[in-house]
Amino acid sequence: MSRPERSPDLPAEPPTTTEVPFDVVQQSLYESRQKVYPRQVHGRFAYLRITSVLLLLGIYYLLPWVPWGERQAVLFDLPDRKFYLFGLVLWPQDFLFLTGLLIFAALSLFFFTTLAGRLWCGYACPQSVWTETFLWMERLVEGDRMAQMKLARAPMSLGKARIIATKQFLWVSFSLWTGFTFVGYFTPVHELGAGVMTLSLGHWETFWFLFYAFATYGNAGFMREQVCKYMCPYARFQSAMLDADSLVISYDAKRGEPRGRRRAGSDAKAQGLGDCINCSMCVQVCPTGIDIRDGLQVECIGCSACVDACDQVMDRIGSPRGLVRYTTQNALDGKPSRVLRPRVFIYAGVLSVLLGSIVYGLATRVPFAVDVIRDRNQLYREVGRDQVENVYTLRLLNMSEQPHEFSITFESPLAAEIFIDRDTVDVQAGSVRDIPVRLRARVDAIKERSTRVDFIVQATDDASIRAVEDARFLGPTPP
Repeated sequence: MSRPERSPDLPAEPPTTTEVPFDVVQQSLYESRQKVYPRQVHGRFAYLRITSVLLLLGIYYLLPWVPWGERQAVLFDLPDRKFYLFGLVLWPQDFLFLTGLLIFAALSLFFFTTLAGRLWCGYACPQSVWTETFLWMERLVEGDRMAQMKLARAPMSLGKARIIATKQFLWVSFSLWTGFTFVGYFTPVHELGAGVMTLSLGHWETFWFLFYAFATYGNAGFMREQVCKYMCPYARFQSAMLDADSLVISYDAKRGEPRGRRRAGSDAKAQGLGDCINCSMCVQVCPTGIDIRDGLQVECIGCSACVDACDQVMDRIGSPRGLVRYTTQNALDGKPSRVLRPRVFIYAGVLSVLLGSIVYGLATRVPFAVDVIRDRNQLYREVGRDQVENVYTLRLLNMSEQPHEFSITFESPLAAEIFIDRDTVDVQAGSVRDIPVRLRARVDAIKERSTRVDFIVQATDDASIRAVEDARFLGPTPP
C-alpha cells in the first residue's frame, strides 16, 4: 500500500529521531580502563631512572634504621613534639624552618618544570618510584610484556592462579613493609618491630601502618597510571609553567612524517617517507599508554622511556637519534630557543636566597627559648604598705641534647628586686622547666602603670646560649 502524497501547502513533517539507550550514553561518557602493559626499555634515561629509584627507596627504607647515639637518626616524635634530624632537634617553635622548606619545595617544582617539564614526575615522584618497583616485581613473576598479555587472555587455571598468587604475595608484603617503614619515622622502629611481633601496636600505629600499606598497594599496584592521569592535579596546571622555550619530550614531526615501514638501511627519502617506521615502540614502553607522536599531553609524566626506545630503533635502521628527544617548541618550529632565560634565573635566584636563609637560620639557631607567663589571678599584689609585687612563671625550653645550668636576671627602667628560689636553674637536655619569679618594687618608684621588663636567661657554661624575653610590670596608677 503506497503512502499518500502530502499537499505542498502543508508544513513538512519533523524528522524522526531514534531514542538512544541509556547504557549507550553511559558507555560514551565513561570509558572502561584498558590496562597498560609497558615494555621494559634500556638506555641512558632508563638507567638514570633506575638509579633514582634505588637511591630514593634506599633512603626511605634504610633511614629509620640508622642509629644516632641512643636514638634513631631521623624520628618525628609527635607525643613529645620533637623532630630529630641526625644531630638537629627541632621543636614546634621552629615551625618557621618547616614553612621555609615547604616553600622551597614548591618553588623547586616550578623551577624544574619551567626548565625541563615533568622531571619530578618521571624520576622522583613517589607514585612513579613505587610503580616502577611494582612493575619490576610483576615482570619477575609474569615475564615480559607479551607474556603478561598472554597470561591475561588465558583462562583461569592452576598455573595462572599460582602466578597471580605469587605476584600478589610480593605486592602485599612490599606494601606492608612500606607501611611499617612509614610508621617507623614516627615511632622508634625497634619498638615498632617489637609491637608488630607481639601484636601490641597502638590504635593509631595500627591504623597508619595498614592505611599506608593499602595506599601503596592501591596506587602503585592497582591504579598505577590512573593516578597520574586523573587524580594528580600537577598534570592540569603544568601548562601554566611551560612556555615555548621549556625542554619537553617531543616527537619531531617534520623529520618523522610521513610514517611508514621500510627495510633497515633503505633510503627513506627516496620512498617518500620520514624517519618514523611506525613501529609503535614509543607507545609500548609508555607507562601511561599514550602516543608521544600526538604531541605533548597531560598524561605524559616525562619518564623519557619513549626517547630510549626510539633511539634504539633509530640505531637499528641506521638513522640518527633524536626523532623523539628533549627539545623546545621553538626548536621544533625552527625558531631561536633559549633554555636559560630570565624566568629560570629568577627561580634559581629565589631558591638560592631561600636555601641560604634556611641554612643560615639553622646554623645560627640558639637551641634555647624562654616564655614568660604572668600570674593570671591578679594584676599585682601589695606587699606591706609601700611595695608592689608581680609574679611570673618563666618557662625554660632546652632544645639542645646537653643539660645546661642557667642564671636569670632582668633589665628595666624600674628599680626592682628579683626573687628566685635558686641562683641558678638546671634544665635537662630536651626538656622544659617552669621557674616561678617575683619582681618587687616600691610604690613611689613606679612612674607608669605598665613598665617594660626584659628577663635575661643565660647559660653559665656556654655564653652563646642566651635568650631575652620581654614582659610588663604592672602597678597602681601613679599620682
